[in-house]
Amino acid sequence: MSDESTKALIKKKVKAHIPKDWLKELRIVYRISLETIYGIKRTGWINLAIITTMAAILTIFGSLFRFTLSLNSFVHELGNVLEISVYVKSDTNTENLAKEIRQLEHVERVKIIPKEKSWSDLKREFDVPNIENPLPDTLHVKVDKPENINAVFTKIKTYNGVEDLNYAQDIAKKMQFFNNVIHTITLVVVILVAILTITIINNTIQLVIQSRKEEIEIMRLMGVSNWYIKIPLIMQGAIYGFLGALISLVPLNAVNNGLINVHKFFMVPAPVLANNTVILVLFIIAVGFGAGGSMLSIKKHLQV
Repeated sequence: MSDESTKALIKKKVKAHIPKDWLKELRIVYRISLETIYGIKRTGWINLAIITTMAAILTIFGSLFRFTLSLNSFVHELGNVLEISVYVKSDTNTENLAKEIRQLEHVERVKIIPKEKSWSDLKREFDVPNIENPLPDTLHVKVDKPENINAVFTKIKTYNGVEDLNYAQDIAKKMQFFNNVIHTITLVVVILVAILTITIINNTIQLVIQSRKEEIEIMRLMGVSNWYIKIPLIMQGAIYGFLGALISLVPLNAVNNGLINVHKFFMVPAPVLANNTVILVLFIIAVGFGAGGSMLSIKKHLQV
């Protein structure tokens, strides 16, 4: 038996064991993959400009996002040292008052500082006259988040056994304001990344559509499915986003290492899995916006 006859027989046996539907699906996937690669090749040197531009945009977004995660960690750490100092009236049971405050929402811890200890510490640090202890018992109230400290402060203020109370209000407000500003900037950058990415992809896919206009018209006249025409273009946009995100990992790794050194210098724990979170979000945004830009371009320039 000749080699050609042997190959034909093997091919026939293989086909007999593969469901026809699977063969059809595999051929479609194969053809769509070829069309995607063909579309990228047609774009030529512009591919490099597109991917480089997207990498730069994604690097800016990823760096700011990573910085925001570190900033949140610093704000949380500073918030941990913010406590409300509650000065208890002399005729009030300090233990009972502390128990009531512990039951408040957002209160994590209440520490009792007896007036004897406060007076002893004061005499150790300063030269005070030998007089009767004038200090009250003090409660140090720890709140779960800096943004909740004002609400807890207002609630404690209504208690009858409280003579006075205070906390570093200015610091808490500045921390909260700074945190809000960073979150707003991050949101604005995400919107800008979306607009720029979609615009770049939209223009690129438009060029591909124009260069293949006659070919696409022929495919439509032959009854080719609209999705068969759309999917390669959508995949092309997604590939641009993926490659842009892949390149942006190099500068982002340097940014991450720098921020880790800053955390070590100030002895503030770095956010858990921060770099992995940034990478995951980066790829989701890049691929999603890349594919989304292609879909918008198809809808605008290709009536399928």
